Amino acid sequence: MKKTLFLGSLTMAGLAASFVSAATLDDVKARGELLCGVNPGLTGFAAPDANGTWSGFDVALCRAVSAAVLGDGNKVRFVPTTGETRFTALSSGEVDLLVRNTTWTYSRDTDLGLDFAGVNYYDGQGFIVRKDLGVTSAKELEGATVCIQTGTTTELNLADYFASNGMTYTPVAVQSNAEGEQQYLAGACDTYTTDASGLAATRASLATPEDHIILPEIISKEPLGPATRSGDSQWNDIVRWTLNALIAAEEYGVTSANLDELASSSQNPEVRRLLGVEGNLGEMMGLDNDWAKRAIAVGGNYGEIFAATVGEATPIGLARGLNAQWTQGGLLYAPPFR
Repeated sequence: MKKTLFLGSLTMAGLAASFVSAATLDDVKARGELLCGVNPGLTGFAAPDANGTWSGFDVALCRAVSAAVLGDGNKVRFVPTTGETRFTALSSGEVDLLVRNTTWTYSRDTDLGLDFAGVNYYDGQGFIVRKDLGVTSAKELEGATVCIQTGTTTELNLADYFASNGMTYTPVAVQSNAEGEQQYLAGACDTYTTDASGLAATRASLATPEDHIILPEIISKEPLGPATRSGDSQWNDIVRWTLNALIAAEEYGVTSANLDELASSSQNPEVRRLLGVEGNLGEMMGLDNDWAKRAIAVGGNYGEIFAATVGEATPIGLARGLNAQWTQGGLLYAPPFR
């Protein structure tokens, strides 16, 4: 497919991305494996077990894309990336897709050569402290030492929040959530700050979670989503519409358990197009018509995935909140499948 590159508007990262990304779908099919960049270990979102099997909320999206493209949700190689290495891994072609609790921002979208494929989790930055610190509000953290992951939006958010509230702090740089947790527990910092979902995951993994509290302030908007390299609209479409398929499936009551039944019995045109019974939606992206059905079958619809990995019945215990369907007061809204 012929592509036109507007070199004057590309940074070096964007230029590199354009050369690498021209036919990601072809590369994935030829390789027979999807390379998915994930967090090296964040409970509930992406973490390997003792046998090296990965699971979590972000992992489930990687598997759904693999099922859509390769027909098997297990044909994924999970590539651990840090806050600092994730974008290089994507732009260089080390991974085909980045699903690593990554915030969609203006500069990342326009200057780093990334294309975001949507939002799979609406989040915001918060703080965790020990109960015995006696702090009940982030506005009481004057002079605190703060563990903060480098290469993340949380660095700038932290600086903005303290400056706007006339407070000072001492940053303690960490490279990963695991290091942040370790440093926080060792007493190297008074508080650890990251996305609230990450704090909930961290707290759930502690030996005595009841000794720690997440402060009530949410100091930023963190729309987290999957990203692909700029310059490959076909691949970005596949990732975007796989995510949308999971969201739409929940809205229409399509689950991993009733897929086959609804494919044969549903009279809802939207459901029939989603499940490949009518239309040629798969062909439009270079896939077959069962791509969405396979994606949903792997781990279920968005709600099933949320409940199984980070929901209220899990140790993390996250409420749906903003991540509820638009019909339930949340922000999840899939465009029409037509």
